[in-house]
Amino acid sequence: MTPSFLSGRASIRTMRPRKPTDAFLLKAARSVVTQEAGALRLVAAGIGKDFVCAARLLLAARGKVVVLGVGKSGIIARKIASTLSSTGTPSVYIHPVESLHGDMGLIAKEDIILALSYSGETEETTRLLPLLAKEGLKIISLTNNPDSKLARYSDIVLRLNIRNEACPYNIVPTSSTAAMLAVGDAMAVTLMRVKGFDDSNFARLHPGGNLGKLLNLRVSDLMHKGRENPVVRSGSTLKAALTVMTGTKTGAVSVIDKRGRLAGYFTDGDLRRSLERGKAALSSPIDELMTIKPICVYPHTMAIDAARLISARKIDNMPVIDRKTLRPVGIIDEKDLLKEGLI
Repeated sequence: MTPSFLSGRASIRTMRPRKPTDAFLLKAARSVVTQEAGALRLVAAGIGKDFVCAARLLLAARGKVVVLGVGKSGIIARKIASTLSSTGTPSVYIHPVESLHGDMGLIAKEDIILALSYSGETEETTRLLPLLAKEGLKIISLTNNPDSKLARYSDIVLRLNIRNEACPYNIVPTSSTAAMLAVGDAMAVTLMRVKGFDDSNFARLHPGGNLGKLLNLRVSDLMHKGRENPVVRSGSTLKAALTVMTGTKTGAVSVIDKRGRLAGYFTDGDLRRSLERGKAALSSPIDELMTIKPICVYPHTMAIDAARLISARKIDNMPVIDRKTLRPVGIIDEKDLLKEGLI
């Protein structure tokens, strides 16, 4: 008699087409996403008083959140810990096995435990929880089984309400891991909003990479300033303005009044339009050709906001002015924003 596990493996092979059509591949992929989306709707509907109690417990915590999990739950636990930490709730992932072999020293009495296990019966995790409970630590569990060992040792149980995995054999962790991740994200963002954790706090914790650029890079970091910031006085001729522009290679020049404040802005585009209208003579006053009240930004403006403005207005550059004195202190150019990947 053929063992059942062999017959099962054979049936899996026979159900897989040798040369799958595009239609088969698309149907299979969409089915997974659709099933996981349905599972998340059930999870959302099930969020209730237990979630509120868990959120209040975490808000009142004097220590950190210690997230536990093994296998796929462990991978999700790492992500939840990372998201909590990056949104203003100090958190750390600890592997239950490592905890049983010395890493319990990382857990303080003020900490809150968040334990993940779909079945609620994961041996490595359930062995650890009684020890943590003896220490008086509060335990929140995230599981699909409210009658499990994990749930029995927990002060608060967040139930997933998953009926089936998005897998034809209901084996591969798919809907369950998506649900765990979603609940973790929901908790992190909820706490973030209650704490008033804003983009400036986020920027402080994310200084590197593209995200760091988006959150930390300001116009003052990229603008052309000093000798690279072309400026002429009101009443100067077009010839004088062109000389200054050519010397700095910015393709624009700021025009200032007697008090040094920005009076106008003249660009290569203004020059072309003036030539087309037959109004551009080298002796022409720059005041007659410049753009009055040009679009401008301040040095502390986020570079990404300047990039969006340049893209929306379809301009190559714009002056940067001091907010108090209204004097031009630089020019921000599209090319510099492109180099930083902001456009």
